[in-house]
Amino acid sequence: MTSSSATESLGDFGGGQARFDGRVAVITGAGRGLGRAYALLLAAKGAKVVVNDPGVGPDGTNFDNGPADDVVREIQAAGGAAVACTESVATADGGRAIVDTAIEHFGRIDILVHNAGINRYGLLPDMTHEDFDAVLDVHLRGAFHVVRPAFPLMAAAGYGRIVLTSSILGFYGNHRVANYAASKGGIIGLAGVVAVEGADHGVKCNVIVPAALTRLAAALDTSAYPPMGPELAAPVVGWLAHESCSVNGETLISIAGRVAKAYVAETRGVYRPEWSIDSVGEQIDEICDTTDPWVLPSVSGYGEHLKRSFAIAREGSKHVSQSI
Repeated sequence: MTSSSATESLGDFGGGQARFDGRVAVITGAGRGLGRAYALLLAAKGAKVVVNDPGVGPDGTNFDNGPADDVVREIQAAGGAAVACTESVATADGGRAIVDTAIEHFGRIDILVHNAGINRYGLLPDMTHEDFDAVLDVHLRGAFHVVRPAFPLMAAAGYGRIVLTSSILGFYGNHRVANYAASKGGIIGLAGVVAVEGADHGVKCNVIVPAALTRLAAALDTSAYPPMGPELAAPVVGWLAHESCSVNGETLISIAGRVAKAYVAETRGVYRPEWSIDSVGEQIDEICDTTDPWVLPSVSGYGEHLKRSFAIAREGSKHVSQSI
């Protein structure tokens, strides 16, 4: 069976002409849910896929090789190419072994999608350090553990697509998810660095913020939710992983069929040559006024932030001097 006929066998996933022939993709957490949908989509479009998943439960315990093997068999039965890797992203050795699997079996790595995740709920007074670290180990440290060995290989090849997974909780927070929210917020910062450092090497890094009814949503009341299957988010990840992806350092949200961009903005703020506790309080409304926001470039935002801030300071200082 050819790779094009594998598309029909594995599902449509929105159709389209974009393909991944000759590309090698590593997808973590690909044994179930969102990761499985990503793996099936890229395989259906011609990619060779490393299906990484240690098969743990939602809390990160009870290893099981079955999920990764099942997805590999599904891809191979449809004529695609895939190999299972059950190493854990939670350690540096595991991350390196995941990337090594791509090199050993397929000779290269073009695409890295870090999707692996666990959760351990708890209010702040009850959350243990062990539960906090366990979630960060998979989500945030796990991202670094696979990006670190993959990035230099991509940079040397002059091409790469890295997609890291964040969450709405990384932006807005919620009850009982300090570990999850902290790790997902950290993903945004890590992705920005990867995007900046990869820009001159043909390596693009973006963030997906997917919402889907998977095992991690089992603790929620989803009875009033609209359709939110993993297949709705898969095409967004597919585009971010494709050679035609035209953005770098961006964050795309996919929830219930809606795709949007999340971004950081600053108010113009207020300049004063000196501040006191009282003056901050007196001008807090103007400080927080979002009428004229700054939306800075994703990749060069750091320098642009300094440039604009210093310009306001210089202009403000000039006005102060002229008024004396």
